[in-house]
Amino acid sequence: MTRPILDEAAIHPAIREKIARLHNDLIQQVQTAIGSHPVVVVGLSGNPFVGKARKALASAGAACEYLEYGSYFSGWRRRNALKMWTGWPTFPMVFVRGTLIGGSDDLNRLIASGELKTLLAS
Repeated sequence: MTRPILDEAAIHPAIREKIARLHNDLIQQVQTAIGSHPVVVVGLSGNPFVGKARKALASAGAACEYLEYGSYFSGWRRRNALKMWTGWPTFPMVFVRGTLIGGSDDLNRLIASGELKTLLAS
């Protein structure tokens, strides 16, 4: 799969560093978490799908690390860096063994098919 990303040659050299550093601390926090925990859920307060994902994981007996960044009314600019980094448009972002598996509905499909257990066992 290849997703379109603006070629670096099409970005003026004067702004490349700004783009490269945009909310990099947030991305590094998520990278550290997904490198340290089998399951990571990234979300925001007040989003019902974040809660559904966390409950589904608990029901499946899978512990998760939860990272929360703001709410619907705060932190959205910083969260945009995560969306640009992953290419995933919504929250939660669920990572299993370092792989983005999608959101709450995608997680529920993996649980229902038994694939989540397989991923966690490997």
